[in-house]
Amino acid sequence: MGLSHLASRAIFRSARLAASNSRHLRRSIVTTPELHNSAEAAAADAQPQPDLPKRNPVAGARVHFPNPDDAIEVFVDGYPVKIPKGMTVLQACMLAGVDVPRFCYHDRLSIAGNCRMCLVEVEKSPKPVASCAMPALPGMKIKTDTPLAKKAREGVMEFLLMNHPLDCPICDQGGECDLQDQSMAFGSDRGRFTETKRSVVDKNLGPLVKTVMTRCIQCTRCVRFASEIAGVPDLGMLGRGSGEEIGTYVEKLMTSELSGNVIDICPVGALTSKPFAFKARNWELKGTESIDITDAVGSNIRIDSRGPEVMRIVPRLNEDINEEWISDKTRFFYDGLKRQRLNDPMIRGADGRFKAVSWHDALAVVAEVIHNVKPEEIVGVAGKLSDAESMIALKDFLNKMGSDNIWCEGNGPSPNADLRSGYIMNTSVSGLEKADAFLLVGTQPRVEAAMVNARIRKTVKATNAKVGYVGPPADLNYAHDHLGTGPETLTALAEGRHPFYSSLSNAKNPVIIVGAGIFGRKDKDAIFSVVETIAKKINAVRPEWNGLNVLLLNAAQAAALDLGLVAESEKSVESAKFVYLMGADDVNLDRTPDDAFVVYQGHHGDRGVYRANVILPASAFTEKEGTYANTEGCAQNTVPAVPTVGDSRDDWKIIRALSEVAGVALPYDNLNAIRNRISTVAPNLLRVDEREPAAFSTSALRPEVKEKPDAAPFTTAVENFYMTDSITRASKIMAQCSALLKK
Repeated sequence: MGLSHLASRAIFRSARLAASNSRHLRRSIVTTPELHNSAEAAAADAQPQPDLPKRNPVAGARVHFPNPDDAIEVFVDGYPVKIPKGMTVLQACMLAGVDVPRFCYHDRLSIAGNCRMCLVEVEKSPKPVASCAMPALPGMKIKTDTPLAKKAREGVMEFLLMNHPLDCPICDQGGECDLQDQSMAFGSDRGRFTETKRSVVDKNLGPLVKTVMTRCIQCTRCVRFASEIAGVPDLGMLGRGSGEEIGTYVEKLMTSELSGNVIDICPVGALTSKPFAFKARNWELKGTESIDITDAVGSNIRIDSRGPEVMRIVPRLNEDINEEWISDKTRFFYDGLKRQRLNDPMIRGADGRFKAVSWHDALAVVAEVIHNVKPEEIVGVAGKLSDAESMIALKDFLNKMGSDNIWCEGNGPSPNADLRSGYIMNTSVSGLEKADAFLLVGTQPRVEAAMVNARIRKTVKATNAKVGYVGPPADLNYAHDHLGTGPETLTALAEGRHPFYSSLSNAKNPVIIVGAGIFGRKDKDAIFSVVETIAKKINAVRPEWNGLNVLLLNAAQAAALDLGLVAESEKSVESAKFVYLMGADDVNLDRTPDDAFVVYQGHHGDRGVYRANVILPASAFTEKEGTYANTEGCAQNTVPAVPTVGDSRDDWKIIRALSEVAGVALPYDNLNAIRNRISTVAPNLLRVDEREPAAFSTSALRPEVKEKPDAAPFTTAVENFYMTDSITRASKIMAQCSALLKK
């Protein structure tokens, strides 16, 4: 046997051995099904999950699952989060506690996806995706802190700053600018562009919004707000490329009662407040959370002040009332708080001129006169800005003097205050979004309550709800049918003869809104009777749904009716010898006897002062703590933001002091004591920030009315949106807006 033969046999045996070993190795890797089904094998194969710390959602974001079966799970930087189907990647990141930078995205506006600042990395995606426009998919793995995402954001920020001017030292947005904050957090430390920056001509949007359009980054938030929320498509994007700019298609002003909100949503200093320009920096201001009293909605606001002066007013988030918007009147009337103010008590002399006196002398004169007048000749009128504490004090004081002729401006001479459901918005402001048909009776929500109008527009836009309007011609910013101008249209609806009746009867949740301007009509009871007949026929009032509403005009109306400020006689003013006006400037005193003694207690030298014999200076709502009930019956408090002006005092304190001088001292000396008194009359006013629904429906308990409505058409309740009370009439900004409105 040769060496070659031995070598070949050895190689062959080693090859067979290697093949045998490889076969054994392959077989040992394959596992059997029995092991897969056993619990021990499952426990052995289970991977231990990392113990991730609990994260809090950004800005307290909450998620609602309409259908729990539609929940999907995604992973944000390895953190699992459950979200409903249809949510975007950006919203998933917010729920996972990751704040993704963005400029164009806004929770209440449609998605544009044109700033590209919200780029994130998604597993298996070839490039970064815009998280605001990308829907989240089950099992999606999102990475927000990778080098790729960081580099993408730095690149986007570099492009945004390429044409942005270096205006930060003179920009009113400085200190609260999204571009400043995000360039510091997500931008690069240097730029590579050395070319000349472009410039854009500023636009004239009116006396409220200042424009510096060179600062604009084309996020289109203002364009979407104007067309979607405000309902006035005045703004648009013009041009292409480097010539692209925001503007009006033709040279015109922005004609909307919500135009000031573009100041809040603009992420840069392109749109700022014109009255606030160069007045203060935001870190110099003290913010006080309060409410608005220029209408009956009670929008939540923050009053920014510096020292004794209110510098600006901005909205505060409240999903149930105003969301995050406020009207232009609410935002810009604040300069009226420092004009035409009453500083000292004054008495009109024999020559007709007012003379400043001490509080003791003024109260002594009023107390002496009121004792020389018969009780039935004493009348008290609460103004439209009065708080609940001052109204109960006025009522108690005049009751002790033997008079029950006390009422509130706007409620008419003899309102039906027996049942709350007859004068509040039973559906609630947020509940309007569930409606699918509206009937507006003698009300123009756009000028009477701008935030209620915004809710109606939101509902109409989302659900195509039908809107029928009965009243004078009005400019409503949503599709509506103008059914008629007077009560005869309501009669036709009640009898089922009107074409719009089918839209109401076929609706699941119909809503009827009656304007408070009807309170001043002599046939108001007949009109309410017809409206209740319509509500019965269309099934608008059910245990789970009350669609019969009254939209009040003034901040004091609901609380006044809750407290029972109803005049004993309709013609009490005509025979009055002593009239106490507590901030009441719009009451008609033409028929009051010439020898009547008029006391005006208020904070502005408005219409009521010209007829007054004695003036008692009071605090404005920004200078006192008071309780107000809005049109849906929700009680809210104002908080002092600035000190009082001159020698003025709170309204209820003045009446308390007057009662003591008059010898009929009221039994309360502080706010807690007077609120205990309110609890015996209207306990709902002490449940702050809680809406207490009416317990009974007026349609079932109101006595039958046999009289027929007059043929006179409905009139406009608010002639001038910008000037409705003593503060707005003293405002220079509101005067400018009013002048433009009349053009």
